[in-house]
Amino acid sequence: MPSWQSYVLNPILRLQVKRKLAKARNAETVRKAFGAAIPPPPGARYSTATIGGLAGEWTQAGGTATGTVLYLHGGGYMACSPKTHRPITAAYALRGLQVFTPDYRLAPEHPFPAAVEDGLAAYKGLLESGVDVKTLAVSGDSAGGGLALAVVLAAKDAGLPLPAAVLVFSPWTDLAITGATIKTNLHRDSMLHGNTMADGAAFYLNGADAKNPLASPLYGDYAGFPPLFITVGEAEVLRDDAVRLRDRAEAAGVHVDCSIWENMPHVWQLFQFMLPEARVAMDKAAAFAKAHFIA
Repeated sequence: MPSWQSYVLNPILRLQVKRKLAKARNAETVRKAFGAAIPPPPGARYSTATIGGLAGEWTQAGGTATGTVLYLHGGGYMACSPKTHRPITAAYALRGLQVFTPDYRLAPEHPFPAAVEDGLAAYKGLLESGVDVKTLAVSGDSAGGGLALAVVLAAKDAGLPLPAAVLVFSPWTDLAITGATIKTNLHRDSMLHGNTMADGAAFYLNGADAKNPLASPLYGDYAGFPPLFITVGEAEVLRDDAVRLRDRAEAAGVHVDCSIWENMPHVWQLFQFMLPEARVAMDKAAAFAKAHFIA
């Protein structure tokens, strides 16, 4: 049964975020809608770094980390930063993982494929710095979830060693906007507005093919892909983006752990301070990554 906290949070998000996104027609308004800082759980520490030529942020906690996560933040490819997603990176760190979050270039100033190029550069940079691919996971949420998938698909195409696991939360995988829940969950989703998704995709694509697998990883080739962890809310407009990703990956022989959560908002893992489900979801994500690390 969903927590009582989720019944408090969803109306707040509907008022404070969805209403703004419904009216968003440019990057500035999207950035304002996503601009509020969410408090991370205490106990993590943050430090700036440059990996693969990209500025970013390490998130670490006490003790020796058992592995590394390359985290790619969401925000519709237009908004947010490593700082906005500290609730998730801190949650990973407090569960024994060190996290690097690159400050990748954002659209519309830097449209596709800039974000993929930056994510791949960060991935290569971690490998070149000595991070063991056997204890490396790639993770992301929303657009960052799509980006995480695209980066690993690009690494596969380039013949690079692949990470031990990929973990995505409420991923945006189809910029062609063909999922049925874009419409059927239009009024149920407490954060995203399905009618504006095509506008957001256009800002990022800048005329590129919406079914290019590096823009819309739903259409990628998942043969040989690492174990994949997916979470999504049952009422999200992006539910079908996650479910169809699961089906495509499983058809290619990938081990997939996909869970659909009742009454959870888009990327509920951000709300560590309030939702018990956010903490449970991060417990499961960290455990999945560690289970696939090879000592």
